[in-house]
Amino acid sequence: MWGWHGRAIAARVVATDGPAWLRVTHAPKGQIIDTFWTGAVQAHQHIPPSIPHPRLRRWQDWTSSRWAYRAELYDHVDADTVSDSATVTTSPILPASWWAEVRAALATIAPVRTQRLTIQPGFLSWAMPHYLGISHTDYTGIPWTTAHGDFHFANLCAPQLTLLDWEGWGLAPPGYDAATLHTYSLLTPKTALQIRHELGYLLTTAAGRYAELAVITDLLNAAAEGAHPELAGALRQRAAAILEPSHLTKSPL
Repeated sequence: MWGWHGRAIAARVVATDGPAWLRVTHAPKGQIIDTFWTGAVQAHQHIPPSIPHPRLRRWQDWTSSRWAYRAELYDHVDADTVSDSATVTTSPILPASWWAEVRAALATIAPVRTQRLTIQPGFLSWAMPHYLGISHTDYTGIPWTTAHGDFHFANLCAPQLTLLDWEGWGLAPPGYDAATLHTYSLLTPKTALQIRHELGYLLTTAAGRYAELAVITDLLNAAAEGAHPELAGALRQRAAAILEPSHLTKSPL
């Protein structure tokens, strides 16, 4: 399996201590994005084991004349992800117990201490006015909490929850993970409605609305660069609903 833009490749392997998942990432020397390069190892060191995620068994770095490489060997996860892609087009059927596990995991992730950033305030300072016509500085009084950072159905396993792909975890607006799951589901109204039902307590606060606007901004920027362009219309509609004056003091859901 290839990762984003061919930056990584991964496959099921048989290691000396049993079935495993091997992932190899590469980047040009001097152009390593530290957040993504170190995310898995730092998650292994700091994310509580009570949060269901694959154990990182070991890792190794090496270089060639132009490239840096990192190999990571994980426990193999037998469960399937809820979706094959981040953007869902059919509604998954998930038990109430799964949603309870999601809520428990998000509550445990949020207070994890870190200096890592899932999304950069500097990016939001530029992108929010550019894509939404609002100022990031209007929300600077909201303290950020820790997030998985890429919380969509292609990174979540079922029927028992396992959270995959921790390379981008770090600080973000509170409710960022719930907002990510909801935003990627906008093309499937039934799923979006269920997420608002299950995780609405994270989305209906001022911080949750800001988190959703931050996710929408990030995905509009990604769509402009060719990623998930089919989401762009729904993203703009959702942002308009959140920003409607009558919704600023009540739930936009």
